[in-house]
Amino acid sequence: MTDVWFYHLQRLPLESALPKLLELSLARDWTVVVQATSAPRLEALDDLLWSYSGDSFLPHGSIKDDDPESQPIFLTLGPDNPNRADVRFFVENAELSPVLADARSAPTQRAILMFDGNDAAAVTAAREQWRRLKAEGHTLSYWRQSEDGKWEKQA
Repeated sequence: MTDVWFYHLQRLPLESALPKLLELSLARDWTVVVQATSAPRLEALDDLLWSYSGDSFLPHGSIKDDDPESQPIFLTLGPDNPNRADVRFFVENAELSPVLADARSAPTQRAILMFDGNDAAAVTAAREQWRRLKAEGHTLSYWRQSEDGKWEKQA
């Protein structure tokens, strides 16, 4: 079963938190898939990863780019996993369960659900996913941002 970490965004928006977590993943030599549920959000993430910092960018690609299996970070709307991701991030209430049930789609190390704590629908969806994944036997962890923006494990 896959380790699944829930990241409850309360102080920083996804656009601030995700690039830092992607940097940490690449520093571990992990390949990454980021899965969203809408084309506009995927386009926004594509733009963000090129421009989130004035002196850096995060190398990435999507199905519209050549050689998706060599992308360190692959952006997708579906269960595809061309770079054999070590870690897979789910944003915009993307469903984890069907992806984790398929060995071709599941990450080798960890799945991370990032959800907006200021969006009641996102919190409800995350709780439903927590219950479903726990019943399926996955190892779950819950992380919340502290006052200074650091991630603290709560459960």
